[in-house]
Amino acid sequence: MNTYFLPLVNWGLGTIMIAVFAVVCILLVAVIFSLASSDKKAPNTDDTTKESKHTNSNP
Repeated sequence: MNTYFLPLVNWGLGTIMIAVFAVVCILLVAVIFSLASSDKKAPNTDDTTKESKHTNSNP
């Protein structure tokens, strides 16, 4: 009786796709982490809080 070899999974292509997906996920996490840990603030942040304190002090 002849047995046929029928591969159900292409391990080469699947491994490459998983590796690319992992690299993209790591890059996205690194970008989000760098954006979250940056110490830069908007230049008008302090001015708007001071103005809101002055406007709320006079009822």
